[in-house]
Amino acid sequence: MNQSTTLARTIVRQIVEAGVTDVVISPGSRNAPLTMAFFTASERNLITIHTRIDERTAAFFALGMAKASGRPVPIICTSGTAVANYHPAVLEASHSNVPLLVITADRPAELRRTGANQTTEQARIFGKAVRYFADISGPAYPMELPFNSLQSGPVHLNVQFTEPLSADDDSDWLAGISIKRPKEFDRKLPGTFYTKSTRGILVIGHDRGGLSVEDVRNFATELGWPVITEDPLSFPDALSHASIFLTSQVITDELVPDTAVVIGRTTLSRSINRIIATARKTIVIDPRIMTVDTDRVADQKFAALPKVEVALADTEYADRWKKYSDRTAKKIAEISQWSEALVAREIGSGLAAGQTLFIASSRPIRDIEGFASARGGIETFANRGLAGIDGNISTALGIAATRKETVAVLGDLSFLHDITGLIHHENINLKIIVIDNNGGGIFSTLPHRGVNGFETIFGTPHNLDLKKVAESFGVATASVNNQAELETELKKPVKGLSLVVVHMPDRESNADHLKAIYDSMSSI
Repeated sequence: MNQSTTLARTIVRQIVEAGVTDVVISPGSRNAPLTMAFFTASERNLITIHTRIDERTAAFFALGMAKASGRPVPIICTSGTAVANYHPAVLEASHSNVPLLVITADRPAELRRTGANQTTEQARIFGKAVRYFADISGPAYPMELPFNSLQSGPVHLNVQFTEPLSADDDSDWLAGISIKRPKEFDRKLPGTFYTKSTRGILVIGHDRGGLSVEDVRNFATELGWPVITEDPLSFPDALSHASIFLTSQVITDELVPDTAVVIGRTTLSRSINRIIATARKTIVIDPRIMTVDTDRVADQKFAALPKVEVALADTEYADRWKKYSDRTAKKIAEISQWSEALVAREIGSGLAAGQTLFIASSRPIRDIEGFASARGGIETFANRGLAGIDGNISTALGIAATRKETVAVLGDLSFLHDITGLIHHENINLKIIVIDNNGGGIFSTLPHRGVNGFETIFGTPHNLDLKKVAESFGVATASVNNQAELETELKKPVKGLSLVVVHMPDRESNADHLKAIYDSMSSI
């Protein structure tokens, strides 16, 4: 047996024994020893292979699977530009502490800087975005350190394979497999949060810093303060529509907290960040302060949910928060104009209990934060590590591969950005709802609106029929033009891969409608 085959089989056996259940592979010659070894393992039902021809979509698909399963997911590619296409997903994994196991095949080190085909500096190509890196050669490599490091984020193994790359048909190397997940190390001491403050708020970022919904709910109950969340679909006891009513400076001034406890990051609304900034004291709870957010500023920082020792909350203060939430809910319930605000409201209420939701960055996630009412029964995901619009279809597919019914809400630009994610369907139940306003709708709500050349450099209208685009990939599609049609589509079961294109009014009128809602907050 040649050295490359021996090394590949040694690595794959350790991956299988660590309890890894899925691997995402992109075709190539240099990574053949690994892909053939994984295929042999799959024939014994030891692992499931997902093949993606595009390394960028492959990495985001694996990212989605790792987010949803909590288990490491390896991604395997050949040398050269293939490796660079992993970078966006690796960055998202780094800023979300997701266990993405990046295994890149490489030529032998002696071929670097010699002009050899498909050979570049792959060693440390991801820089500080990975928790562990190794440049591997020889017949064997122990995986203890990589699996230990995966507990806090992505890992990169660059594996040098020498020719010959083909293997024999022997599968005895898989005999005696004993699956045992690596021991998890608790590096985070919980500590104690102590305060005499009675006028405090709890603000929960969309990804909760990777903390579980159940743990955060328990912490919120123990704290007993008003709860604001960027993800209203996971916290039924939270205050609805805070990002909307806090656009009023009058209301913000009345609700200034003494202490703000922030779980994760708040990345969606200026109004939420403004109320946090008014607090005399800010507390941050986020495991990422140990990895990528080491310079984050707060009066007190915790890497894990602390024990709580607080005074009884001021009920009059909490009642004021609830008053404004209830009044805003009444106004939002009265919205009848076909708009992105109405769509977000209906999606939030129309999803069936038990479904999983993935929300793309830009306007969709902000609209659901603002216009969906707090509820439970929905599991939500989003790429909020770096909040990019890339890889959203693939991430949603990866999540859906681990769930029974998944719905994804995307803007038209995030949909087009990852259109090649539709190439591979697999046996996945995912309904993609695309909010189509023919361009970058979020920019019409920002100060850039109206500048010279706005449509060319910000609006970027695509003028495409997204229904026809999806149909060209063999995807079942439907169109929605009003509230009744949207409600009908939301009630349909999620079976296979499908697309619903929600046609919206022009971006400028939607921005005007949003501004009118904000302006109305001063009178509630």
